[in-house]
Amino acid sequence: MFLQDHHKTALTWKGQKVSYADFLDRVHRYAACLPENCHRVLILSENRPEWLYACYAAWKNGSTVIPVDYLSTVEELRYIVEDSSPEVLLCSRERKEVVDEVASSVGYEVQVLVIEDLPLEGDPVETSGLADPQVDATALIIYTSGTTGDPKGVMLSFENILANIEAVSVGVPIYNIEERVLLLLPLHHIFPLLGSMAAPLYVGATVAMSPSLSSEDILATMQENRVTIIIGVPRLYRMISQGIVDKINAKAVARFLFSLAEKVQSRFLSKLIFSTVHKKFGGSLKFLVSGGAALDPEVGQTFTTLGFEILEGYGMTESAPMITFTRPGRVTIGSAGTAMNCTTIEIRDDEIVASGKNIMQGYLNRPEETAEVLKDGWLYTGDLGRLDEQGRLFVTGRKKEIIVLASGKNLNPVLIEQKLEGLSDCISEVGVFVKDDILQAVIRPDFIKARLQSVHDLDDHFRYNVIESYNKTVSPYKRLHHLTLVDEELPRTRLSKLRRFQLPEMVGQKSHHKKSGEQPDFEEYRIIKGYLENQTSREIFADDHLEIDIGLDSLEQVSLLVFLKSSFGVEISEEKLMNHQTVRKLSEFIKEKKKKITVELINWNEILREKVDLTLPVSWVTINIFQNISRIFFNLYFRFRGAGRENLPDSPCIIAPNHQSYYDGMFVASVLKGRTLKKTYFYAKKKHVKSRVLGFLADHNNVIVVDINSGLRESIQKLAEVLRRGKNIMIFPEGTRSLDGSLGEFRKLFAILAKELDVPIVPVAINGAYHALPPGSFIPKPLSPVTVSFQEPIYPREHSYDSLTEEVHRRVSTALR
Repeated sequence: MFLQDHHKTALTWKGQKVSYADFLDRVHRYAACLPENCHRVLILSENRPEWLYACYAAWKNGSTVIPVDYLSTVEELRYIVEDSSPEVLLCSRERKEVVDEVASSVGYEVQVLVIEDLPLEGDPVETSGLADPQVDATALIIYTSGTTGDPKGVMLSFENILANIEAVSVGVPIYNIEERVLLLLPLHHIFPLLGSMAAPLYVGATVAMSPSLSSEDILATMQENRVTIIIGVPRLYRMISQGIVDKINAKAVARFLFSLAEKVQSRFLSKLIFSTVHKKFGGSLKFLVSGGAALDPEVGQTFTTLGFEILEGYGMTESAPMITFTRPGRVTIGSAGTAMNCTTIEIRDDEIVASGKNIMQGYLNRPEETAEVLKDGWLYTGDLGRLDEQGRLFVTGRKKEIIVLASGKNLNPVLIEQKLEGLSDCISEVGVFVKDDILQAVIRPDFIKARLQSVHDLDDHFRYNVIESYNKTVSPYKRLHHLTLVDEELPRTRLSKLRRFQLPEMVGQKSHHKKSGEQPDFEEYRIIKGYLENQTSREIFADDHLEIDIGLDSLEQVSLLVFLKSSFGVEISEEKLMNHQTVRKLSEFIKEKKKKITVELINWNEILREKVDLTLPVSWVTINIFQNISRIFFNLYFRFRGAGRENLPDSPCIIAPNHQSYYDGMFVASVLKGRTLKKTYFYAKKKHVKSRVLGFLADHNNVIVVDINSGLRESIQKLAEVLRRGKNIMIFPEGTRSLDGSLGEFRKLFAILAKELDVPIVPVAINGAYHALPPGSFIPKPLSPVTVSFQEPIYPREHSYDSLTEEVHRRVSTALR
């Protein structure tokens, strides 16, 4: 039977258990509330038990079900209602207002029912099962998500559905009466509707519904129900794997064990090593089923290394939904498996085509578009792929997404996106598209990872480390010529498929929206806006992002935080600032939390004179040993020379060299006299001094460890304390290595320290280091000419921060010519 009493729990929801008998009872009650001879029933509701009862009730009465995204707007819902003409609109109470508006505007009589108001309890009703339906009857009309335009109504018969159920319960036997399946994804999509509802309930399994998509609810549902199968999309698995990998990378032992498991590839060993992870997922998980889009091979490999079996399927709404599926025990990362037992697949002109009992009846009211994809019983999927000798399918792209350039060249944007993601894990999302005949990319950064990796200038990082690095490795026609950074999610369907056709509009609206959008009209916003405009010498808009659009570096963000505290009495940590990254959000937060409004200038003198706990590293004899070894190596390996060290004053000073290579600190140190070196201190970022050995060496070789991500203010105060104690500090004013050998913009940190503590700055010009060891190379070029020249000191008394910064930059720039 299509649905019967299996004498066990059918459904769990928020701690409640619904038996199959009770489930059938409620289906019959709902069916009695629907009008007789109802041809079509539309369901608009968030996931909840009533959704399932309503669906089966409509099927019991012989109606076709039209599941619709519960987040649909009035316009979207009206389009579907007018296209499909349902007699009944079933909705949740939360969506009734939208449904009523649509019902009153269409040109025919339609009945609206609220599913929470339908009776669930009362006198006993029959609990007989639902007989197998007529196979050629239309069970569902599912509207495609519209990745390329207006959605189309895909008509699926009961034969289509039953063919898929038989394929995953007999052909690939992962569903049986003992399974407990997590229902997580929205049921208006065919993938979760069949995989999380129809198939489990058909075989007598238990469906465990998560109350929401929050990690807490998901984990609680899995643990309480000891879930055995998860039905998810690649983006869900990517988020889960990232969270696990981040925790693994935080501990050396975990990293070693993960590396070991990756090499051994023993599921038994992996489950033993990562038993805590498995317990967190309920301890009974057998399969993670991925569909809806291509799974990132790296994510698949991560779960395999952790001891999970992740099964990937390929299909589409038009195939109800599966065409291929991975067989348990025969996982091949990157492959979507082999054909289902109800399906035959072929590759025709690189396109995947399929035929079988699972292929749709056609598109509702669209005979011409149906004829375009259904030809002689074969579904032309529009996806590109290949089959290996074992019949495994590898999907290589989307035919409609293939970009045809003005030159006539074709390229696959998905492959480009994968390459870009591989160049930086600071990418949260990336989309490639063509606009005005220009191939370009839009990137949403991962701000947390960027901060942890000390990426101060996002635009430079992505432009040079990602786009330029990619362009160097590809043919000219594949090169990207424009980059846009955004701080909002890229447009996607509910199953996370990228709506590529919307990217040009998104990029086009980015700057227009900021300039034309309504600007806040309250005092806190005006003060903050004025401060930022004064600091950056540019026009500021309410929705400008502090890092992406305004380009505030770490020091400038600290300055902003000091200004907010002095002007409004609100103290915000550097981490908390990440939650208020637009001028509008920050201003609204300050408006709510302010204790006063008194505009004050930043007093760096006061900040730098605050007491700070600092124990200076002890200068061991090793510092001279390292210097001598470095000097000998540089003189033998390079054509190395130093000049101008007589310009170093006897008093404390700031040594400010340009930054071209990883060796720059040692280049400068090797030129210093022994007594000068002993009183010269270097700073290292905390992320680079994680091990005990490196920490020990830092403590005994004049290295001060600073955390510029979560404590930049304290780090600046430590550097000031070093100078106050009569020592020298070496600071790279550029903040990071040059990406192309040219001199970059100087940041003001060194100038602030020099001005407020009245210590001179010695500009240092390093020539040739970039060519000796350019970014990306590991072995220096022998006999490369490298020079280190110390310039005459600059005294700060007559300078401002800006003029001091400019003068040091000018001196170094002149010496580099």
